[in-house]
Formats: sequence, structure tokens, C-alpha cells
Amino acid sequence: MMKTKSWIVLVLLSVVTAVGAHAFMLSEWTEGRYVVGPNDGLSQMIPFKHFLYEAIRDGNFFYSERFGLGGGIFSQLGYYFSTSIVFLITVAITAILEWTKIIAFPNIQYWADVTVFVSIIRLTLILLITTHFFRFIGVKTRFAYIASVIYSVSILYFRHVTYWEFFSDAMLFLPILLIAVERIMRYGKPGWFIVAVTISMIDNFYFAYINFLLTFIYIAFRWFLPIAKVELKKTQQIVQFLVGGLLGAALSAPFFIPAVYGYLNNFRPPFEGDIPLFDMTENILSDGKLVVLPAFAIISLLLFSLYKNRVYRLFALMTVVLAVLHASPAVGSMFNGLSAPQYRWEHIIMLVAGGLVAITLQNWKEIRLKEVSIAVLGMIALYFLFSKMNLEGKPSLYSDSLVVLALITGVLAILATVRQFKHWDIALWIGIIASCLVTVNLFQEEKLTGNHPNIDQVHGQGIPKTFFTSDAYNGDASRELVTELTAIESDPLARIDWMIGTRNNTPIVQNFLGMSSYSSILNQHVLHFYLDNLSIDMGRESVSRYAGLGGRANLYSLLNGDYAVRSTKGNPVPYGFKEVSRNAEFTAFENEHRLPFVRTTDTVFTEDQLKESPAIAREHAMLSGVVLEDWDEPSSSVPSAANLMDKVTIQPVRASYENKKLVVTGKDGGIDLKVSDVHLLKEDTYVSFNLKRSTADIGFHLKVNDYKTTRKRTDSIYRTRVNDLTIRVPSEEVIRIRVPEGTYSLKDLEFYAEDYATLLDAKKKSAQTSAPEVVWKGGHAHVQLNNANADQLAVMPIPFEKGWSAKVNDKKVAVLKANYAFTGLPIEPGTNTIELTYRPPYFLPSLVVSLVAIISSLSWLRWVRRSNPSVK
Repeated sequence: MMKTKSWIVLVLLSVVTAVGAHAFMLSEWTEGRYVVGPNDGLSQMIPFKHFLYEAIRDGNFFYSERFGLGGGIFSQLGYYFSTSIVFLITVAITAILEWTKIIAFPNIQYWADVTVFVSIIRLTLILLITTHFFRFIGVKTRFAYIASVIYSVSILYFRHVTYWEFFSDAMLFLPILLIAVERIMRYGKPGWFIVAVTISMIDNFYFAYINFLLTFIYIAFRWFLPIAKVELKKTQQIVQFLVGGLLGAALSAPFFIPAVYGYLNNFRPPFEGDIPLFDMTENILSDGKLVVLPAFAIISLLLFSLYKNRVYRLFALMTVVLAVLHASPAVGSMFNGLSAPQYRWEHIIMLVAGGLVAITLQNWKEIRLKEVSIAVLGMIALYFLFSKMNLEGKPSLYSDSLVVLALITGVLAILATVRQFKHWDIALWIGIIASCLVTVNLFQEEKLTGNHPNIDQVHGQGIPKTFFTSDAYNGDASRELVTELTAIESDPLARIDWMIGTRNNTPIVQNFLGMSSYSSILNQHVLHFYLDNLSIDMGRESVSRYAGLGGRANLYSLLNGDYAVRSTKGNPVPYGFKEVSRNAEFTAFENEHRLPFVRTTDTVFTEDQLKESPAIAREHAMLSGVVLEDWDEPSSSVPSAANLMDKVTIQPVRASYENKKLVVTGKDGGIDLKVSDVHLLKEDTYVSFNLKRSTADIGFHLKVNDYKTTRKRTDSIYRTRVNDLTIRVPSEEVIRIRVPEGTYSLKDLEFYAEDYATLLDAKKKSAQTSAPEVVWKGGHAHVQLNNANADQLAVMPIPFEKGWSAKVNDKKVAVLKANYAFTGLPIEPGTNTIELTYRPPYFLPSLVVSLVAIISSLSWLRWVRRSNPSVK
């Protein structure tokens, strides 16, 4: 057992090391700059932390109407921060600081400010826990600490903190799991394993999966190479792992189950690319972007006399095997749920490399000068070999410094072997730690900063504080216009179609009810509504997001889209939107054809009836009634729309078009669609077609008259794989479809005229009844509705999601999926009081499971202690 004084020294040393590892980040922070990812860091990490803090503070733990069109934040943001233990502790501390007036209300920039300090504390904890793990398996404290530095002070940790901060929490929980594994293997004590599984599954379901796989790999190696003198029988270990794992899973159920449901209720196209078994592209010795093996770990691997040591063999074998697996996209796919290969599991490589170094240093006195000299020469040869391989990377201060550090490490290793040179072994220890610190700080400066479109950022510097109030993120002009609209609007549920560039979470940043969202996990019904059911173009093809409504006025009216803000270069405004305000950069438009938030109807169409109907006919069906998945007596008068392509001539422009193949030979070529009789044209034109670029060389811009959108490369993992497009434009005699030079498949052309008669009829009908009273805040909606027409159903633009329950006049009713993605309810004639309540899916049953698991865990642990007196 370590003495109190030793623990104090270890804690202080860990804090100093953690601060040193963040030297570059801290330096940038003092200069008013942040080392934060310009894409997901600014678009997701910081906005989500700010958003969740506000939601929690306001008592909205489970749902928010501000998350896109509305969504279950407990389940859909469980992948990010809603169940993150580190984040929730940060929230509690922030709330205390705000309550005691030590800080003012934490704005979005606050969450960028605290990132580096939260990271220092997290890294300190990882250092301490990992040191304890290595001490637990018999490594002396000083060497255990060096091992923990190699694991914790790694480039992967800082890559995670910069781009996807919650990823770094996985490095906190892996050593906790491994300590729990060792306690079972050595002593048959499963209590810590139950705790480790529970907190892992509470914190993040995705990284629980990754860390559980890594733990299984560790167990397999440990069984193959036992390192303890006395270990529990494998059959007994298996029983304790299975029972403890099940109990831990049950204890985590109220957090884990809703988060997993959110994942299962998401939609992302399956990965279709090839996944090779082996594809080595990264120089993990001197230019890694994910992993950099310490030079001393390479030297250690070449000290063959140490292979007689069982613990050394374990870590040496795991280091080599896992480093090889790092080069396998197939393994990356396995750790990503058999989807596109992702490299998010490699923290274990640094952990076992740290163990290898620690065991080598602990047995250093057994090593002779000749063997070390040969190992150093072997290390140099490997560095040379890797430099000559065709791997990613280019000469830089970072890569050159790693080579220099390797040479210094080699010299220190040789000097530490010469026995008459006193204290060179200590110099070697310090050199290994210093190499880690230099490596991560150079990595932060060279690899985690740089030029980025729309960001005034100098290479080698972080993102300036001024960016947070720039036009590219949260500029005064757009923010003031949005604030003006919310101030003059009497309806608190009125939505504004506005986002800055490609930042779909602008509504979170600027604090308004918007019509866009960007998250890896979203409501699949809403995503299918956009991608398939209504074929809504979002101005940019990409998975995990939705935005706007393609300028289609029918949809704006149906979904409470009452305002649209456009820049001078923005896409055309929807039909029926009039200008209500402007400033030097932006113009705001208001919808003149609003519909009530809650609409009633007796007219029902089924999704099957409209299966072959174009998007415009589906819009009309939603306006004139409601579309349900199933209904006993649907209306027989299904809306239709006339395809006018037989009245349209196709004229190639700087292109040829034959047999559904478009070959563009000039800049911005394509085809013109010219209607034969201009009297066929109405207010707007809907043009539908299937478009796909034949080569995977570039993503491309698509322009239809003044409407602009973009399409991904055909081999991009972020493609929606939806090639059927519907574009709405104000009617003109000629519809111009333009794409860059290249070859395309262009087929299924359709041409529809929209006069908005159905929308105007819906508006007229709604004006004949009194407006419903609606209060929707978080996971509760209250509606007071006068159903004067004795209609059967009420429809409202609250996204349909498992977890909603409803009462109408104090009677429980079924919540129906209406209009493909939204909420419908059966109602009664006359006055209806509607109460909608949201709870995370299976939340109450999972609470019961968790309570039973608490009792079961205590009982089982007591039985284990009684049946094995050595277990205390």
C-alpha cells in the first residue's frame, strides 16, 4: 500500500504532467484562442454542451422543442453528452459557480473556455487510475507512472479532446475495467467489475461497446499468458464476468436503454465501400496522426532477453499484435459496429506499450550494453525503413522532432546501461516522459490547428475568440435579425428557417426555434421525411443532418415555418413569404399562409395509397387531410398531380444527353427544360429527377435556375445515397439544370406546376375555426382545442417518437405517426384538453430493472464472499 505522502506526491506529479501536456492549449487560451475542431468541435461539441446545460437548468432533462424540429435529447444526445459522467459533473460545478455568482450566465463561449481545464482534470484522473492499474499487476510505482504517461499523454487523447471531446472519456474507463478484470482473475472479487460495467454503460453506449471489446481482448491475452502466480479458475472467472456484466448492464438500464434506442431509431445509409483486411497508411513511428509508438517501446521490443519474463511477453505480444491490427480497416469496421472503418479503439495500443516500457525499465538491470546497443540500432533501422515506405505524412517540425527524440532516447538508453554512469537511468525515465510531453504539444500545434475555410486562423494557432461572434458563426447582423423576429412574434412556437453556412446547429448557437439539426443520432422518421417521403433538398447532401424545407411553401405552413432569413446570395424564398425586415447583410421574410399548430381532419390517406405519388401530391394529401401508416377507412379521393414532361422539350447546353446519360463538356453545362405552353406554368415548378455522377472524382454543385445545392462524391461515407431529387423553383419558361463538367446518369425527369390552391384552401378552412391554445415546453405539451367540426383526428408538427404518451379529456389515447414523421391523436367532438408527455423509451421499466439489479448485486456479492472466505 502507498503511504499518504506518496499519494500526495503522485497526485501533484500527475497534475503537473497534465498541465505540461496542455502547454500549447493553455498558451493559446491565454492569447484568446482555442484548440477546438473547426467542424464538429464548433458545430456539435460546444453547442451541445451549451444547449444541454440550458435544458438541464430549465428542468428539461429528456426532451427539447429546440433540438431541430423537436427531439428526445436524453436518447438522441446520449452518444454525446447527455449521459456523460464528466460532462454532468462539469454541469454541476458550473451551476454552483453560476448560483454563487462567481461566474455570470455561461454563454456558448464559456464551454470553449473550460474545455482545456476539464481536459487537464480528466487527464490527471487518467494518469492516477492507470498508475493504479499497473501497480495492481505488480509494477513499481515509478514505472507504473511512466506507463500511465505513455498511455495518457498520447496524441490520440488530444485528437479526441479537440475534435470529439467525449471520445476522450473512453480513456478514463478502460483502465477502470482492466483493474476490475484483474480483481476477478486474481482474487475472485467481482464488485469492482459490476461498478466498472455500470459506469461505462451509463457514460456512453458506443464507447462501452469499444472498451468491452478491448477488455475481452485483454482477457484473452491474459488467459493465453497468465501473469499472476495464483489465479481463479477460468470457469469461475467466466461466471463472475457474465454475472457481473449482466448486473452492471441492468444497473445502467435507465441510461443505457434510452441511448441505445436513440441509436436504433436513427437512420444512416449502410456503408457500401470495400473494407480491405490490411491497408497500412500511417507512420506510427515518426508521423502518426492517431498513434505514435514511443521510441523506447521499439527498443524494448528488441530486447530479446526479456522475453523470458511473463509480464513482458504479455505486453510485448499485445503491442505488436494491436499495432498490426491498427493497419486493418476490417478491424476498424468491427469496432465501429461493422460499419465504415473508424479508428477509435487505439488507446489500448498506448496502454500496452506503456506496460511494455514499464516492465522493461523495472528489469533494466538485467540488460547488458551490447543488447541495448543492438536494440537501438534496430530501432534506427525501423525508423529508416518506415521513412522509405509510401505512408501518409510529409516533412514537418513534428515528424522531424519525433526522429530527434528517438535518437536522444537511444543515447539515453545506452548511457543508462553503462553502470558507472550514475543516475542516467533516471535521465532515461525523465527523457521518456519529456518525449511524450514534447510530442503531444507539437502535435497540437502542427496537426490540430491550421487554415480552414471561413475561419481567420493562422497555421500553428488555435481558433481566435473573435470567431465566436463572426458572421461565419454567430455574427451580430444575423443574430440581431433573428432576435428581432422572436421579439415581434406572438407565437412562441413559430419557427425560423435560418442557418449560417453549413452549421445546422445555428438555432442552438443563436437561441431560436429553428428548422435544422446536425447530430450523429437523429429521429429516423424525420430523416426519412426529408430523404425519402418528401424528397426535400437541404441545400447540401450529407448524412446526420437536416435543414430547411427546400423553399417549399406547403411544408413551411404544415410545420410552423413562419419565417425565413436569407443572405443576398441565398436560395429563393418560398412562395407567399413577404419581406418584414432587413439589414445590410440579411433579409427576413414572413409566411403569409400560416396554418394553426394543431389542425383537425376527418380525411385520412395511407402511406400505401401514396406510395407511387410524387412529393407534390403527398404535400397536398397532408394539407387536405392527414397521412397515416394505416387506417381502416381511408379516403378514396387520393390527391394526384399532372406530370407535364410530355409538354416539355429537353435541350442540352454545353453537353450531350442521350439514353439517360448526360455528358457535360463545358463549364456549368447541363440541360434546359422548356415547357411548350407557358399557360401550363403556375406559381412554382417542382422538378424531380435521379442524378448521379458516374465517377468518384469530386463532389459537385447542382444549380436549378437560382436554386443551389451540393452533392457528395459517390464514394463519400457521408453520402445519403439518395439520388432522387425534387427541386422547387419559382416558375420560368425555361428550367436550367447545371452541373460541372463530367459524366452523369440523369433519369426519371418529372415536371409539376404548383398553384397552391390546396394550401389556400387549408388556410381558409383553418380560419373558420377558433385557434387552439398550445403550450409546448420540453417533454410536455398542453393543447386546448375546440373541435367544432367533430373531426376524428388532430395533427401537430411534433416529431413522432417513442416515449410520447397522450391523454384527451383525461383519457389515454394512442399517439399516431402522422404525415410520415409527426404526431396525430384521436379526438372527440367539441372541447378537447390534450396533454402530451414525453419520457425516454422504456425509462420506467428500466428503472425497475435497475432497482432489482441493486438488490441482486448486493445479494450476489454477499454470496460470493460467503462461498469464498478469501474474498473480502
